[in-house]
Formats: sequence, structure tokens, C-alpha cells
Amino acid sequence: MRLGCSLGRSPQRGMAAPGLALCLLLLCAVLGALGAGIGSTGWESLWKAYEDPLAWKIVTDIRLPRTAGALLAGALLGLAGSIAQGVFRNPLADPYLLGSASGASLGVALAMAALGVSPFALAGLARWGVTGAAFMGATAAVMLTLVLAKGVHNTMRLLLAGVVVGVVLGAVASLVLLMNPDIMQAMQSFMLGSTAFVGWNACVLMLCVLALALLLAWCLSRVLDGLALGEATAHSLGLPLAPLRALLIVLLALATGTAVAQTGLIAFVGLASPHLVRSMVRALHRWLLVLSSLMGAVLLLAADLLARWLIAPQELPVGVLTAVLGGSYLLWLMHRRSALQGGEGV
Repeated sequence: MRLGCSLGRSPQRGMAAPGLALCLLLLCAVLGALGAGIGSTGWESLWKAYEDPLAWKIVTDIRLPRTAGALLAGALLGLAGSIAQGVFRNPLADPYLLGSASGASLGVALAMAALGVSPFALAGLARWGVTGAAFMGATAAVMLTLVLAKGVHNTMRLLLAGVVVGVVLGAVASLVLLMNPDIMQAMQSFMLGSTAFVGWNACVLMLCVLALALLLAWCLSRVLDGLALGEATAHSLGLPLAPLRALLIVLLALATGTAVAQTGLIAFVGLASPHLVRSMVRALHRWLLVLSSLMGAVLLLAADLLARWLIAPQELPVGVLTAVLGGSYLLWLMHRRSALQGGEGV
């Protein structure tokens, strides 16, 4: 009995250390993001911001929502990546795998072509119109993928349908850009990704979606654990795989579409976050989902801070930085695996 109780508590104790480490990293990244660029004296201006109305307005209206937006968007992408890799039983699965990125790009391109202005220069209803177009485009792309795949039963067919939908919608978005060259610069800002224009309304929306998606994914974590052992094992556990897998894909599309609609296309955060968590600790999906969300928040906030610092006073698009760092990480991972396999062969 004592052994059984200790075994029951050990996974939770094992999760405490990486969870605490991620929270500390997140706190450091938040403090760094808030202090970056506040006046000419940086941190000194942050500490004394309450004494200067202008500096305080910069902190509360620009720095805080941008920091919170990067944190929440990264958490959504990390959660989506963990769900995608669990549903497809593939460690290289990405939140954009079902064509959501291309669908969001097409939705934004159509909205900008109709409005004729940059989405980041819009205010009020027009701004939310572009954001809604990105979300609806991402959702429509996932729905189209599900229709072409004839449901969620065949994982391979679902992946192939996602690739086809992504290519076709990407080509249509390019056609829209060619027909409306005046929106190319604004569209480029969306495709490169940025957290610079996230406001408090967007943060509230992302927080609500993150809370809902994380709660439902936590409740469905047993399904992901069953799928990790194989479809036959999952069926033997008495799990209704078809509806539960469909619900997980809906959560994947909701989290991805919400993040993309607010920050644009940011690569590799959703792919790398679960990988980094697994390199730290072996966990069931109920913990992997939470830790991947924390890791995604840390990665995107740190990347956003680095993007502001590298070529200051100018700013590097955060999507470019995450693509470079994420691609380098995957190359290193491939090299490491090939080296290990070569060593085993010898």
C-alpha cells in the first residue's frame, strides 16, 4: 500500500520541478519584456514610471498588453502543438498541420483587399473584422480538411488532406495578393508575425480561449494517453475515439486560430514546445499539456524580447526569429538522432 501511494504521488512530484523552472523563466522574461525600451534609461524608467504619466501610459497601454499577448499566444501555440502531436501520434506534428495557417492568410488577404488598408492601422470594428477574418479562415481551412478526409478516422488521410488544403489556400492567398499589390506590405507584416499590435481586448479574448481549451484538453488527456499506446489499445480502453478525437481537433483549431488571428503566423513555437518539455521530463498528457503551454509562453515572450533587442532601435519580426531558432533546433535534433542511431549501429 505504501509503495502504491508513493508511486501515485511521484508523477506529481516529478512535475513540480520543471513547472517551477518554467514559471521562474516566465517571470524573468516578463520583467525583461517590461523593462525593454522604456525610455532611454530602460530599467530605471520602469521603476519610476508611476511618477511620469507619459511613461506610465507607455507601460500600461503598450508594454503590458504586448507582454501579456506574447505570453498568451505562445501558450495557445504550445497547447495546440501538444494536442496535435498527441492526436496524430507524431512528434513532428505542428499546429498548422491542418491548413489553418494558409486559411488564416487567405482570410486576412481577403479582408485587407476589401478594406484596402493595413490591419494594424485599423481601429474598432475594422480591426476586429480583420482579426475575425483570420480566425474564420483558419477554422474554415480545418473544416475543409475534415471534409476532404471524410472525418477523423484515418490519420494518414487527415494529414494528406491538411497538406493539400494548405497548398491550395496558400496559392489562392498569393493570387489575391497579386491582384491587390497595395496590400502586400501589410500582408507581409501578418505573415512574418508580430506581437507589437496586441491590445487588452485581444489579451482578454486569448485568455478566455486558453482557459477553455486547456480545461477541455485536460479532461481529454486520457484519450491522448490512449492514442499514444496505439489505436487498438485506445479502443480496448472503451474510449469513443471518433467524437473525442474530433473534439480535440476542434480545440486544436480554436487555439491555433485565436493565436494566429492576434499575432500573425509565428513558426515553430507549437512544434518545439512539447519537444523541449519531453526533453526535461517524461509525463502523462495531462501534465504535458500544461507544461507545453508554459513552455510556449516562455519561448514566444523570450523571442519577442530578443527580436526587440537584436537590431535596436529597429525591431525584427518575431516570426522570423522563431523560424530561424526553431529550424536550427530541429536540425540539431535530427543530427543528434542520426548520431545516436549511428552509435547504436556500431
